[in-house]
Amino acid sequence: MNVNARLDEQVQTVVAAAGLLLTSTLGDTTYVSMKNFARARITIVIADGTTVTGSAITLKQATAIAGTSEKALAFTRMLANTDYAASKTMVETAVTSNTFTTQTMNSKDSVYIIDVDASDLDIANGFDCFRVDCTGHAATASRGCAVIYDLYGAKYSGASGIAD
Repeated sequence: MNVNARLDEQVQTVVAAAGLLLTSTLGDTTYVSMKNFARARITIVIADGTTVTGSAITLKQATAIAGTSEKALAFTRMLANTDYAASKTMVETAVTSNTFTTQTMNSKDSVYIIDVDASDLDIANGFDCFRVDCTGHAATASRGCAVIYDLYGAKYSGASGIAD
């Protein structure tokens, strides 16, 4: 990464989902292509209300941003902070069976970070796109949530992750 260049010249940020609950349609976040990028950082931010049911978080990969031939994308670690108001520290956490569930405590703000290396995708079989899949999230008076992708390590200036 070139520290003399602006961040927006080196990283493409994509808001994959923003709304009240990560379930149903909102939980089927946007696909992005890693064809022109080396890595991606996924940031999931949740501001829960009361009567919280955590969201099951998995990663999906596909051969096109339309979700063609979708299948699971394996990952084994993430960073988590399940009470952001109490501490700003992110804790490395093991992921079992390629999924984890977000926290279930009422009125807590939580942050989760997942790192994706383009080489983790099944590139040999044409899989170069990924997305986050979120299911089961529920909360009364939810204060909002967002899933943001930061694509970096562009292969050329002006690379795009939102086109095949």
